[in-house]
Amino acid sequence: MYKKADRAQLSIEEFFLPFGGRLSANKWVKLARLMPWDLVEDIYAEKFKNDREDGNVPIPARVAFGALKIKAEEASTDERALLFITENPYAQYFLGFREFQFKASFDLSMMVHFRKRFTAQDVAKINEELFRRTHPPKNDPPGGSESDEKSKNKGKLVLDATVGPADIRYPTDLSLLNECRENLEKMIDEMSAKYKRKGRKLAYSRKKARAKYLKVQKQKKARVSAKKKACKEQIDYIEKNLETLDMLVIEHGADSLTERQLQRLEVIEKVLEQQKFHLANPKKSVPERIVSLRQPFVRPIVRGKAGRPTEFGQKLALSIVDGFAFVDVQSFDAFNEGITLIESAKKFHARHGCWPEAIQVDTIYRNRDNRAFCKANKIRISGPRLGRPKKDEIQADKEQAYRDSCERNIVESRNGIAKRRYGLDRILAYLEETSQTEAAMAVFAMNAAACLRALLRLLFGRVRVVVGCSGGPMLTGHTTMAV
Repeated sequence: MYKKADRAQLSIEEFFLPFGGRLSANKWVKLARLMPWDLVEDIYAEKFKNDREDGNVPIPARVAFGALKIKAEEASTDERALLFITENPYAQYFLGFREFQFKASFDLSMMVHFRKRFTAQDVAKINEELFRRTHPPKNDPPGGSESDEKSKNKGKLVLDATVGPADIRYPTDLSLLNECRENLEKMIDEMSAKYKRKGRKLAYSRKKARAKYLKVQKQKKARVSAKKKACKEQIDYIEKNLETLDMLVIEHGADSLTERQLQRLEVIEKVLEQQKFHLANPKKSVPERIVSLRQPFVRPIVRGKAGRPTEFGQKLALSIVDGFAFVDVQSFDAFNEGITLIESAKKFHARHGCWPEAIQVDTIYRNRDNRAFCKANKIRISGPRLGRPKKDEIQADKEQAYRDSCERNIVESRNGIAKRRYGLDRILAYLEETSQTEAAMAVFAMNAAACLRALLRLLFGRVRVVVGCSGGPMLTGHTTMAV
């Protein structure tokens, strides 16, 4: 049974350092006061519905979620994140420890369980709570009736989509088939060693099979006919290996293969089916195409970007409000981001109690359904209006379009920051649910850092510098910050 920890924030003076000194109010100390730990505890406690008192005591929620936050903040691997926690007293204060610990507080494998316990939907809830605590409501007027204020549109909503690439090599048909062949060979070797099977293991020479693969793969620009021939050869080897595996299973029973081997075998059979269909119908698209044996849920996302026409990973539809990013849609299947505008606008209304004044988007969002929705709710959508423009409106429309394009650049900035600074450009997790959690944590870490910077600017904005009698600077109007 999970027992909620004390939610009172430990002061930096109370944190014990065995080597002397005390902590200063650096980034991690301020982030510790900014985080919505109470919501983190409530979400984490729901994962443990067993009321039994015996058994292992779960790791505290603050440690679990804080470790994921540190990994995203440092854009590191699980190993480096755990090492950072072990060596850094500020990181341990952020995780809620009362004194510095020289040993790791949890095993490295627990990072995977942390990502499973905090799903992408859970991270989205925490992200919403962070926004609520750090941004004042838009419908909080100093004067005027509440009904009149709620009927007005306020704020601006910026929409865009991006891709969080998975940690896989660039897939080709030939390399994927070669990987299938090598995986089947490994299964046959393990089963032969397990049951001490004598004689020839394979129905072909694996050295010749690899040599034929490398002969085409190493060519800088191989001919299409050569690639097609090499793929047919690899398909022939795979089918022979599947026949050998079937004979071994019949001989030793269905339990001779482990659960992981059965899952990999199912993926290989699916890849074989898709590749045979592609060879027979080269001009037809392959639905649900598999590009990685280890991550069969990853799909190719056609983006048309310079240098990256196709990316392999999960697609995220982002909405930006006052510089704060929200993940509205997150999926490994490709989708048209234009259909997400109405849902993003409804989430904005649920969050603020009013519709946005303007929605700043690119061309793909400006379909007729979205235009009709914006017109019905008195929302201005960026871009030119339908129909022939009037002469007296041409200049005003150009100026408005220019301002919208300048303001919309913030979403490109957030995409770049999340990818280059917080690891969204390379998702290292291998499971589908943990990959989505890692991508959501990258966006959350970016938002937390932006909120912290905004609060610091607010603090220093309230500090007024005047010149005293002695000519030196003096600070007046100083206020303390909540974090």
